[in-house]
Amino acid sequence: MRIIYGINNIKKIRNPVIAMGVFDGLHRGHRRILKAANAKAKKIGGESVALTFYPHPQKEESLYSLEHRLQLIAELGLDVCIVVHFSSHFSRIEAKDFVEDVLVDKIGAAFVYVGKDFRFGYKSKGNLDFLKKMGKVCNFKVRGFSIIKVRGIPISSTLIRKLIRNGDIKGAQKLLDRPVSILGTVIRGTKIGRLLGFSTANINPHHEVIPSEGIYAVRVIFGKKEFKGACYIGTRPTVPDKLKAKGSHRRVNVEVHIFNFHKNIYGKYLEIKFVKKIRPDKKFASLAILAKQIQKDVICAKEILS
Repeated sequence: MRIIYGINNIKKIRNPVIAMGVFDGLHRGHRRILKAANAKAKKIGGESVALTFYPHPQKEESLYSLEHRLQLIAELGLDVCIVVHFSSHFSRIEAKDFVEDVLVDKIGAAFVYVGKDFRFGYKSKGNLDFLKKMGKVCNFKVRGFSIIKVRGIPISSTLIRKLIRNGDIKGAQKLLDRPVSILGTVIRGTKIGRLLGFSTANINPHHEVIPSEGIYAVRVIFGKKEFKGACYIGTRPTVPDKLKAKGSHRRVNVEVHIFNFHKNIYGKYLEIKFVKKIRPDKKFASLAILAKQIQKDVICAKEILS
């Protein structure tokens, strides 16, 4: 997928079918729009384009970092992704000017696909009906997609954020239509995991929504390979403060023990896909008892993932 940062860097795109939205979280509703645009582009011999905005126009906390979002869009097979920097200047562009200057003049839209609740332009005056009217004038076709509901509840990034934070991995996964995951960089830790007999990769998440504290069975993506593992999220309540990094006694740590894995991956990216929560985090009477519990957690994770 070709990634273009900024509307002034757009070069010729062949017969563009544009899926437009923030696409935070890439949930089932977002994926339906992006997949439909991709299918249409293939049918007409054009290029599928994801037009997304960063940072979040409503200043909401993102489910995923921009980098993670782009990775997930690429996995759906889109040809091009245009990232529009949502600045205070950009927010003052009128809906009509956005359509004429960006969608038509800069991209050359043939089709534009959006969710039926999508709003754009200064003070969010642009909506689906306005887009359709402009399409007739500017010679592009528009398709609006209804909000998907699960058991009568509309799927939204806000709801998914809440489910993930509450540790409802299964519920969030249903709305996402794929595993809950976080993308992060492997950083150096205090090697406490190795002290307990289980070496771990310490993760610095890229501005991602983190599941609730506890132990999880996970699948880990490194490069293009998938591994099995157990992930810990918590403040390490059993570990004495003297063994923790300075100032980290209240920080939530994300650590993953990857089964049968011995590579040096400091500075590398890992994507952690959460499969099932094994237990909540808790304080144990000693590090020895904690080590025995981790052994049980690893056995449990292997059974879940087998």
